[in-house]
Amino acid sequence: MITHRPPRPTLRLSLPVLLLSATVLTGCNSTQPQVSAAAPTETYSSVTPASFRMPEGSGCAGEVARWQAIQDNDRQTGNVNQSVYNQIKADIDKASAACQAGRDGEARAIVRASRARHGYPAG
Repeated sequence: MITHRPPRPTLRLSLPVLLLSATVLTGCNSTQPQVSAAAPTETYSSVTPASFRMPEGSGCAGEVARWQAIQDNDRQTGNVNQSVYNQIKADIDKASAACQAGRDGEARAIVRASRARHGYPAG
């Protein structure tokens, strides 16, 4: 008894398919230059400079100055983005105004609330 085997594709039929596939795939490998994202305009050092010193002083003036110094340093090192820095700066400005007006308790409360709101430990 003779059994029929399914016909095998011949090289003549598979060669055009291989060439077509290779041609299509080479289109995926473009040699055109890739457009890269623009580099950030600001550069940051992730390390606090050795010259950094916390401001001294007592009362609300010292507390506001220290909070400002921490924020300036965190902004310069890239640990705080500009929008968060702007929020904290608004708090610092309010605290500074309260302190200059002689409202020590209010100024300290503003600094404490700002620190807590933005995840900083109590100072």
